[in-house]
Amino acid sequence: MALRAALRSKGSLSGLLSQVFSPSSHVRVCVSPLTATQQRYNSTTAKVKVDFDKSTGIAIMHMQSPPVNSLSLDFLTEFCISLEKLEMDKSCRGLIITSSQPKVFSAGLDIMEMYGNSPERCGEFWKAVQEMWLKLYSSSMVTIAAINGSSPAGGCLMSLTCDYRIMADNPRYSIGLNETQLGIVAPFWFKETMVNTVGHRTTEIALELGLLYNPQDALKIGLVDHVVPQDQVLTAATETMAKWLTVPDHARQITKSMMRKPAINKLRSNREADIQNFVSFITKDSIQKSLGMYLEMLKKRKR
Repeated sequence: MALRAALRSKGSLSGLLSQVFSPSSHVRVCVSPLTATQQRYNSTTAKVKVDFDKSTGIAIMHMQSPPVNSLSLDFLTEFCISLEKLEMDKSCRGLIITSSQPKVFSAGLDIMEMYGNSPERCGEFWKAVQEMWLKLYSSSMVTIAAINGSSPAGGCLMSLTCDYRIMADNPRYSIGLNETQLGIVAPFWFKETMVNTVGHRTTEIALELGLLYNPQDALKIGLVDHVVPQDQVLTAATETMAKWLTVPDHARQITKSMMRKPAINKLRSNREADIQNFVSFITKDSIQKSLGMYLEMLKKRKR
């Protein structure tokens, strides 16, 4: 709750860093001092752990919000603060995002943030989802998703924002934007992110049907770039990162901006309208009923 209150009062994540990472904060932060032989930085909040090796310029972010790394308001706030902290450190050139939870990368947007809440709360949540996408999609760092479990809906979106995606080769894992299966609609910036990755026609079919792909099928359509055995996901991500970092940063960053700037600018210029559209849609009785039915189905599965 303190993080959200601070976010509302400060307006900018940059201004939060000294407050959130101070000894008085409720978030536990462990920072290992740097020495001449041990150039590593570690920070841990309740839901995100970051290991940064200054000697390589590579950080690994472990999502650790059990049971399934749902993208709640609290999680998104901590995620964005950790991401901005790395972005501000010019020695950090690459970021690998992965999961500490077994069998799942991220199950996507937290349904409890969208069900039975006030319009104000829903709007605050959606602004945080936008912030996550904007920061990742426009990041100056090389970003690689090390997808070591299933990654539906918002989890897929997070993966798509990265420069490169490596997924564990397990037929039980799935990835895709399956919002229509829940009775909701992926917004235009979800759609454009997927179009920019796999093309218009593949996206059209995938979004209308709410398709989820196993790793091999995701590889075939270009939703992921590489599929490896489960125990090799992080190794493959680290090796791939080393190759990307051989390219001069300024040339890669300018090219990345050129490719992604139209989609980024479109959301930035329509953020408030997008929030209003989301709140208006998600608070409709019919949509709330659909979400309620989905939650009941999930409860029956757990019994």
